[in-house]
Amino acid sequence: MARKALKLASWTSMALAASGIYLYSNKYLDPNDFGAVRVGRAVATTAVISYDYLTSLRSVPYGSEEYLQLRSKVHLRSARRLCELCCANRGTFIKVGQHLGALDYLLPEEYTSTLKVLHSQAPQSSMQEVRQVIREDLGKEIHDLFMSFDDTPLGAASLAQVHKAVLRDGRTVAVKVQHPKVQAQSSKDILLMEVLVLAVKQLFPEFEFMWLVDEAKKNLPLELDFLNEGRNAEKVAQMLKHFDFLKVPRIYWELSTKRVLLMEFVDGGQVNDRDYMERNKIDVNEISRHLGKMYSEMIFVNGFVHCDPHPGNVLVRKHPGTGKAEIILLDHGLYQVLTEEFRLDYCHLWQSLIWTDMKRVQEYSQRLGAGDLYPLFACMLTARSWDSVNRGISQAPVTATEDTEIRNNAANYLPQISQLLNHVPRQMLLIFKTNDLLRGIEAALGTRASASSFLNMSRCCIRALAEHKKKNTCSFLRRTQISCSEAFSLWQISLHELMLRVKGLRLPSWAVALLCWLFPAPH
Repeated sequence: MARKALKLASWTSMALAASGIYLYSNKYLDPNDFGAVRVGRAVATTAVISYDYLTSLRSVPYGSEEYLQLRSKVHLRSARRLCELCCANRGTFIKVGQHLGALDYLLPEEYTSTLKVLHSQAPQSSMQEVRQVIREDLGKEIHDLFMSFDDTPLGAASLAQVHKAVLRDGRTVAVKVQHPKVQAQSSKDILLMEVLVLAVKQLFPEFEFMWLVDEAKKNLPLELDFLNEGRNAEKVAQMLKHFDFLKVPRIYWELSTKRVLLMEFVDGGQVNDRDYMERNKIDVNEISRHLGKMYSEMIFVNGFVHCDPHPGNVLVRKHPGTGKAEIILLDHGLYQVLTEEFRLDYCHLWQSLIWTDMKRVQEYSQRLGAGDLYPLFACMLTARSWDSVNRGISQAPVTATEDTEIRNNAANYLPQISQLLNHVPRQMLLIFKTNDLLRGIEAALGTRASASSFLNMSRCCIRALAEHKKKNTCSFLRRTQISCSEAFSLWQISLHELMLRVKGLRLPSWAVALLCWLFPAPH
């Protein structure tokens, strides 16, 4: 009897093992999809990283040269482990890792430079999975809907991938298809992250990363709804229709669902690709100015902000009809809606930073939740040193030395930065990420912190504040006064911009001094 039972158990084990191998080899079964595997991997990685920090730095004097070198090595080891975890668990983990990798001037460089690779290492769904999602959501097979459908995706991201296809009527489209398992795994992954962040806080009370979990909890369901993405695309296209340099691909609603989004196919080069721009005779400075205008309008005037402007989502091209440079804005899943109070305080703060009004910098930083950490907040916002903020961020471009100093400070002040991020309004978090992504593009183009970008920001701030004042008064006389004041301030900025150009012409110093005296910078 025992022999029979043993024989039965052996045959059962062999059958299960063979089934598992068959399913795995045919991609029906993936160990990464098992909750226990994902949880175990995340817990183990968190434990190893925590142990490394607790033990490696314990016997070295804090702040010494040896401590700084060793801390950098621990940061790098930990960042690599975190990156491996994100790649293995995929989906939500890659999304959060990408978010951290975008915070260039807020987190240590070892983390941001390591996690940046997640933008190019996102998983791909198989064609079998793509067909399954399209069949379930659109009720038809790919060959019934499309004349052609490229098997190789144009690009793959943490939550979805995009294929080029041609509809039966001949229109060329981009088809965004959600990874099939990400929806089911996302809520469990966020819960797991929340537990791990709370556990880490017990070991390191000075580090507060609950803001990261809160952001994922709020934004991920919105990003997983492609109908919401389509609505955002149409809203921003309407909102910025006066910019003839902006192209937002049209949405084809008749073939779009929560997991499948059909868009007009528009080709172009990535916004940080200088070689592409040179080959196509696209002016780098013009693109940088357009990008600054577009985002200043979104943030200061409309309070509706595209919060994922990494180079894969911002393309450039020469318009096939006019030959003018055009920016193509993609991936509209993540937007931040700013409250009016926040938007106006943010306008006042940037005005104060641009024109070096330090008393108001303190006032509006504190209104935005910075408290006594307002100097750090101003540095985080501008990615400039406190010395540069005090001298005027529009007075001189960022030097390599200053950039290194800012990045080092991200490591030195990490506890204070995490505390600040936990206390500022949640709207501020995606603005920080957007600012850092835009700075990365400007750095790649060699146009960072140009005076013209600050002047364009200032114009938008003036318009936004004037519009708010006019909206809140019924007096025709008062509205006229506000309009005149607005026009005068904008005129002053234009004169100041002209002065900067005149200075670049190398006129005699007495002529420049005379013009500066006649037309001082606005305040």
